[in-house]
Amino acid sequence: MSAVPQAIEPHVLRDDADGIATLTLNRGSQFNLLTSEMIDALQAAFDAIARDESVRVIVLAAAGKGFCAGHDLKEIRALREQPKIEQLFVRCSRMMVTMTRLPQPVIARVHGAAAAAGCQLVAQCDLAVAVDTARFTAPGVTWGFFCSTPGVALARNLPRKRALEMLLTGDMIDAQTALQWGLVNRVVPADQLDAEVRSLAMKIAAKPRATVADGKRAFYQQVESGLERAYELAGHTIATSFAHEEGREGMDAFIDKRAPRWAR
Repeated sequence: MSAVPQAIEPHVLRDDADGIATLTLNRGSQFNLLTSEMIDALQAAFDAIARDESVRVIVLAAAGKGFCAGHDLKEIRALREQPKIEQLFVRCSRMMVTMTRLPQPVIARVHGAAAAAGCQLVAQCDLAVAVDTARFTAPGVTWGFFCSTPGVALARNLPRKRALEMLLTGDMIDAQTALQWGLVNRVVPADQLDAEVRSLAMKIAAKPRATVADGKRAFYQQVESGLERAYELAGHTIATSFAHEEGREGMDAFIDKRAPRWAR
């Protein structure tokens, strides 16, 4: 008798209640890495919700200990060639831009660490509520591949010098610092996170749907001018960085859990 194949859990779970669609990144054991599959799953979920008039607000949550650790360096290392790497970032950038074009506001529910493209994901959401133990970082520069695509979202949320401090140092900031710098809207203890997210979501869900949709669209049209071009340039830059010898060495060092050995 042949074994019954195990069902593969979806990369993104969706739960709808009271006009709120909660999307949960469902690869907690992998720190919800933004693999090709995860990016595609998020894109499909956003595309479906964009057409769903029953949804008034989206909550982006995550399973496991961390929110999202960014891109999968093993996947990027395997792609090797710059055009292939760049296509991955084209798809990711499209997904990020989609969030700003959704008629529904998107609230990030951040229960743990958000790193690199995971930090970008938080920044690209319209609003964010974080637990007081959450941490945020854009550490690519430490490993030889500047976080240029996360920098697009960070530069549009944080004061320029704060964004550059994160990008140039790779340092991790705590939740209170993220609140002070404007990366998140609210910081609460873990036992209050769900209630705070729901309170914010319900407050928005109670507003007129078309007004919210039009207001969000107008907001990004006036404040995010040039977003696609910015992602195009940043995607090229980060793909070049990953394909460069420094990026390759950094990926090897990160995956092998050792310090990078830079050419002098």
